[in-house]
Amino acid sequence: MSFLTKSERIFPLAGTLRQYDRSMFRGDLTAGITVAIMLIPQAMAYAVLAGLPPVYGLYASIVPVVLYALFGTSRQLGVGPVAMLSLMVLSGVGFFAEPGSTEFIRLAILTAFGVGVVQILMGLLRMGFLVNFLSHPVLSGFTSAAAVIIGTSQIKNLLGLEMARTSSFIGTLSEIGAALGSLNPITAIIGMGSVVLLVGLRRWKKSFPAALIAVAGGTVLVAFMGLEDRGVQIVGSIQAGLPSFDTAFFASEIGFGSDALMLAPLVLAISLIGYMESIAVAKSIAARRGYKLDPNRELIGLGAANLGGAFFQGFAVAGSFSRTAVNDQSGSQTTIASLVTAGIVAVTVLFLTPLFHYLPSAVLAAIILVAVSGLFDASEMKHLWHTDRRDFVMLMVTFATTLALGIEAGIAAGVVLSLLMVIYQSTRPHAAELGELEQTGKYRSVLRFPDARIREDVLVFRFDAPLYFANAEYFRESLWERLRLRSVNRPALVVLDATAMTSIDSTGIQTLDEVSTELLSQGTTLYIVGATGPVRDTLTRAGVVSALGEDHFFFDVGDALRCFDGAVSWDQLNLVYSPCQSN
Repeated sequence: MSFLTKSERIFPLAGTLRQYDRSMFRGDLTAGITVAIMLIPQAMAYAVLAGLPPVYGLYASIVPVVLYALFGTSRQLGVGPVAMLSLMVLSGVGFFAEPGSTEFIRLAILTAFGVGVVQILMGLLRMGFLVNFLSHPVLSGFTSAAAVIIGTSQIKNLLGLEMARTSSFIGTLSEIGAALGSLNPITAIIGMGSVVLLVGLRRWKKSFPAALIAVAGGTVLVAFMGLEDRGVQIVGSIQAGLPSFDTAFFASEIGFGSDALMLAPLVLAISLIGYMESIAVAKSIAARRGYKLDPNRELIGLGAANLGGAFFQGFAVAGSFSRTAVNDQSGSQTTIASLVTAGIVAVTVLFLTPLFHYLPSAVLAAIILVAVSGLFDASEMKHLWHTDRRDFVMLMVTFATTLALGIEAGIAAGVVLSLLMVIYQSTRPHAAELGELEQTGKYRSVLRFPDARIREDVLVFRFDAPLYFANAEYFRESLWERLRLRSVNRPALVVLDATAMTSIDSTGIQTLDEVSTELLSQGTTLYIVGATGPVRDTLTRAGVVSALGEDHFFFDVGDALRCFDGAVSWDQLNLVYSPCQSN
């Protein structure tokens, strides 16, 4: 393997540069500038949401963006601070330190370091499948609740209320109600006006830098009218200069190990949510653009962004839905666009931070509110209500738990619900009695096809799942329940359609053997049809085939019934039983 090939496996960008041309750079330059204009105000707003000074949002938009551009495989993913992770940092780290304090900042950066380590390890160990434990209804319920929590948390800054910070959604609502009398009219006008401006401009043209216009307008208004003296909260001085390499986040009075253990649940939650948020939008864009993503390489790319960013004072980052869409629409061809974005943010940190001194906090609150409004997925709730009530319940339980108990509890509830649903569905799979469709030789469920013909002397039973320890008893109960319904005319033959039975374990084998023995004791014969190769192999090794007899195994229901009726012999069907005869 050549050095160039090896470098491409480590740095996907190296392969991109081999085919890079001027036309691609034009698209990347335009997209990079456009996203930077959008990212700068968003990054500061999300830093404030995370309980950090605004400059840390800019820090998290430089080195992490560069590192993802080097290691990531998505050509359009816009990595940086996002609302969801910012809220999780605030709620998670806020349990251990006061937001905005030196200790809070240290723990927030340490959290990003932990997220980077976990995501890189997941990528190296090819553990991207872990996100499957968060089903779509659970994730939708969680993000919708997070959107509500984020929105209510910004009411204070949007309206200029004097209220204490609370750690719960209910507490925040209570504080808002009590503090409405302290509303600052000028702040409220600026905040609500910014919301109207942002929404209007976004509806007019999504790629238009609406946030930058709101920031510029609000800053100029406050500076020239002296509104700071009239109670309008402003960002204030922002430290200029690029973030320096720093390992101070490792320093701890209680020890690094204790910090790591304390933050472990938050780190794991952010690692999974950040990856899911990123891979969802990245896959969508890649499919439309006609290239493939490597999910495990994406984990490594995101992990490198978080791990490396922590050493340069960045907090947790992920792929942004809105910025990725703008990046794609603006003509991004490669991750060079991200390098352009990072460069513009770096120039801003170096030279332009004084321009943000008079930026009203109400404008940042408006930016956050408008950005997260799309996270509340009312259409999914309505859709699931009409199509799948079980998934709707999962969504609403996750939604309610997140609102009532917080982010971590909401995620935990969602994961537990998803696992319980998997267990429930695997222990009680679909099973059906089959009948023949108008002498066609095709057998279908009699519940779905009421006209399907049932023979009184035969029960055709299909079990649509692997037969294993968790559902073996349900298999037995389902079969006997259908036999009990035939108590007047006891079938002389039970045909088990095993076409959907992809595997069978020792408990399943024992259950099948016991069922066969019980049927035989009652004068009923058992035939098995459509068993797949792996299932037949297992039954052969377990002695079930020899116990039942090879002449009790058929390829389809029609052959089994013709043989049972004596219309044809088993030998004439040319069904010489072989474990390897078919799949």
